Amino acid sequence: MYNIDIGIDLGTANVLVYVRDRGIVINQPAVVAYEVSSKNIIAVGSKAKRMLGKTPEDIEVVRPIKHGVISDYTLTERMLKAFVKNAMQKRKFWGRPTICVCVPSGITEVERRAVEDAVYRTGARQVFILEEPMAAAIGAGVDIMETYGHMVVDIGAGTTDIAVISAGGVAEGRSVKVAGDDFNDALIRYLRRRHSLHVGELTAESTKMEIGSVYTREEDDEMEVKGKNLINGLPIKVRVTANETVEAFKEVSEQIVDAVYNVLEDAPPELVADIAKTGILLTGGGSLIYGMDKLIEEKTGIKVFVSENALETVATGAGNAGEYIVMKQEENREQD
Repeated sequence: MYNIDIGIDLGTANVLVYVRDRGIVINQPAVVAYEVSSKNIIAVGSKAKRMLGKTPEDIEVVRPIKHGVISDYTLTERMLKAFVKNAMQKRKFWGRPTICVCVPSGITEVERRAVEDAVYRTGARQVFILEEPMAAAIGAGVDIMETYGHMVVDIGAGTTDIAVISAGGVAEGRSVKVAGDDFNDALIRYLRRRHSLHVGELTAESTKMEIGSVYTREEDDEMEVKGKNLINGLPIKVRVTANETVEAFKEVSEQIVDAVYNVLEDAPPELVADIAKTGILLTGGGSLIYGMDKLIEEKTGIKVFVSENALETVATGAGNAGEYIVMKQEENREQD
């Protein structure tokens, strides 16, 4: 089998790196801090993320990847170099690596080439681009080569990728720019409107991860959220319940469910019949929000399963995609 040395999940919120024979060795926020005047990189990953909203004017903290595509090529390249260099120190192989990097299924050829070029500049010998739903299916152990319908919903930070997979390809799919970051934004707006509380991105994200829900809980939960009072500008603490967040997230969660429903509606009937038996597989950080599986199951009538290690599934799939890549290369040669 063709060996992939390094698999990369180039996510909007996090970059995960899988190294052959080692597994996931890097899981870092896709954040870069740099000096505005000199463009010198100060920090990447977790250290840079901790600086969000807390830096002086001459230091900028940014996410160079937005909605699954590169928005700042130079910063993305330098961030990737730092992560790949770190990963290479933990490898058991020598020489320049073969790298498989995952991208959302809806990106353009220009955006795909930008990702490929950025990864080549890390020192890769060969670069393969793999769509996230296919990588998620491989990482979850789905037999993608069989002529049987499987549905994968990968809810990341910037995009939600939905695909019906059969016989080694995507029979029907869609990528929507609604995902985890939109839940953060929705919660920020809700807290402003309902509690006159202004919070930053980090607080919204931690609240989402702690008590965020898209389905009403039988036993409600709550947490104390700290921020700034919009009326007088002073610090304020507010108790926020989990079931409150269902209302805050309603618009975003409905868009994701509608996208899943639309893909099922457009998919061939034989494959939908297969999916009704096997169920829908959820991966990505967004799938871990409480009740996401229950909500999709309620709306579609199909059993929904959340992948084990949902955050790592795509990167793991990229690192184990050698057999699939060889198969696709053979197909392309036959077509030529």
